[in-house]
Amino acid sequence: MNLPNKLTTGRMVMVPFLVLFMVTGYGGAANRWICLAIFCGASITDWLDGYIARRDHLVTSYGKFMDPLADKLLVCSAMICLVGQQRLPSWVAAIIIGREFIISGFRLIAAENGIVIAANLWGKAKTVVQMMMIILLLLDWPGLQVLETAAIYLSVLLTIVSLVTYIYQNKKVLSMQE
Repeated sequence: MNLPNKLTTGRMVMVPFLVLFMVTGYGGAANRWICLAIFCGASITDWLDGYIARRDHLVTSYGKFMDPLADKLLVCSAMICLVGQQRLPSWVAAIIIGREFIISGFRLIAAENGIVIAANLWGKAKTVVQMMMIILLLLDWPGLQVLETAAIYLSVLLTIVSLVTYIYQNKKVLSMQE
């Protein structure tokens, strides 16, 4: 397994620890900072694994499939915890998670037909904004409430735009199922 794929796998391994600290508060007074450190560390691996894979020509089918899955796992787990903490409206999580299920299903259909659908610019922007939204919500600073709200709405907007873009750019996949 190459380094980018190890980073992707490592990101998935970090998720249970993030959830553990988010739902239990085991870290005591430092819990918020522990959650933030885990989430930021995992988020950085998203950028790093892609950078190394492209730079060193280490792009693999594993990476094309597992990197987006690791991102979904990280972001969706954090959002579900934030809904439970009443820091994120449930409708936001439902839209974002619903999009992830649709795209995952779309990718499975494509894979059955020998097509690999890699992340595009809209999908990458969506992921970055969602990660920034989660970081702002984890910080939970009163002075950032306007920025939190803007990040939430921008996340929803980019989620919808990226969904429509993926389906439009790969509409041939849908015709393969007729």
